[in-house]
Amino acid sequence: MTTPDPLPALIAPFVDDPGRAVLLTDFDGTLADIVDDPASARPRPGVTSVLAKLASRYARVWVVSGRPVAFLLTCLAGTGVRLSGLYGLEWVEGEEIVTHPDAERWRATVADAAARAEAAGPDRMRTEHKGLSVTFHYRGEPELREQVRAWAEGEAARTGLVVHLARMSFELRPPVDRDKGTAVVDAGAGMAAVCFLGDDAGDLPAFDALDRLAAAGAHALRVGVRSREAPAELLDRADVVVDGPAGVVLLLEKLAGP
Repeated sequence: MTTPDPLPALIAPFVDDPGRAVLLTDFDGTLADIVDDPASARPRPGVTSVLAKLASRYARVWVVSGRPVAFLLTCLAGTGVRLSGLYGLEWVEGEEIVTHPDAERWRATVADAAARAEAAGPDRMRTEHKGLSVTFHYRGEPELREQVRAWAEGEAARTGLVVHLARMSFELRPPVDRDKGTAVVDAGAGMAAVCFLGDDAGDLPAFDALDRLAAAGAHALRVGVRSREAPAELLDRADVVVDGPAGVVLLLEKLAGP
């Protein structure tokens, strides 16, 4: 006996009524393959064209990423999707990058933390200064994890910034109540169907927000993107699991329709 494919039923509320549907997606590990040098990440083939098609059809299509918006613009400008960076601390309006006012006042503090890390942080820890946040990477150096964590926690105590677990890294952000979950709530307000695609621990707040929207009556679709680094909790909670960014492109093409 063949088990029916559940995907058509899961995406039907989106395909059948796109004017009342919202699609949100992460970038790294979802639209782009994970690479050792974050600056070299680029969307998978087919991503920009399918995003443009989705943006012309659906009520809202957002890319919500931990990357700065300036980086997202280099990859996704012209697709018509809304770009939200640094977990919602900045976004694009028209042709301008807008920052959350409560976060902007922390810019100098973040710059100081980045400079201290580059000057005195653990050997072989790589510092990525993102403007309104700073990430301390131990990718390729797993034995550094506890040293990097301790450095991040020490800097958080010194500066008032908040530590967040990220992919093979720890990140310091301003103490502002914004994350991928708040983006999902904002985008999903008043919509009949809301979908989020993600692949790491930073995407779990988006799944939490989808749970709340589902409880309020929306059709929620949680898409987990499988990789060797994807947390088990995220994949366990997903309604659909796809294999890497290549699988994401295939799913987005189904959502885009003929």
